[in-house]
This record gives sequence, structure tokens and C-alpha cells, in this order.
Amino acid sequence: MAELLNEPDADARDLEFLEDQINSYNIAVTGIREWYPLAIFVRENGAIVAGVAGGMWGGYLEIQNLWVRDDLRGQGLGRRLLLAAEDEARARGCTQVLLDTHDFQAPGFYQKHGYEIFGTFEGIGGRFNRYYLRKTLATP
Repeated sequence: MAELLNEPDADARDLEFLEDQINSYNIAVTGIREWYPLAIFVRENGAIVAGVAGGMWGGYLEIQNLWVRDDLRGQGLGRRLLLAAEDEARARGCTQVLLDTHDFQAPGFYQKHGYEIFGTFEGIGGRFNRYYLRKTLATP
């Protein structure tokens, strides 16, 4: 009989297996095979000081992480990373971008760059919100 096991320290290979199964199902149902990773970094002496990462599938880019080291914020690196990600998405034929952020992170930053909130998950820790944002990419 199959066992249900709680494995908070699961092996990375097991997590990868799970993701592969979901991706295989998605491909089988949609017929969309093309997936392109996104990883753009700003490095200083080889060390990452800022970056954006995500992936493109089905005509959209999902930004999973965008980060700038604290002492470099406010200098335009986040904007440059976001624009570079959008340019890469356009080059791959994407017409939309999807991302999420918390209210203590950067919703205003994304809204300033044309993203709109389409969903809110309220009450994280009793006082924080998570926002889901999207943007339709203009063609060059």
C-alpha cells in the first residue's frame, strides 16, 4: 500500500521528479513544449549583486525572483534587470509577464513599470499581503 510521508527535507532529485511530472502533464495536455529559462545577473568581482530569474512558456514570462543588494538599490539596477527580462521575453515571442511580490517588497516598483495587480492574497502573518501582477508587453 502507498504511504503518505511528510518530507520537509526532501531530496532535490525528488522535488525535480515532481516538477518533471507536472511539466510532462502540461506538455501532454497543451502540446506546448517550448520552455526557456531566464537568468540575468549583475556581478561585481564575480559575486552576484543583483539578478532576475524565471522562465518562459506558452507565450508568457514568469518572473520568479528579482533582487538587488541593499546598498545598490535606487541606482536603476532593478529597472535595467526588469527591462532586460522583458526584452528577452519579447525576443522569445512572449506577450505577457506574470510575477508576484509582497507589500513589504516592491509592488510600487512594478506598478511604476506598467504592471497591474490582478489578485491579492491577504493576511500573511496576520498583516502582510501578496500581490499577483501582470503586464502585456508592447511589441517593439
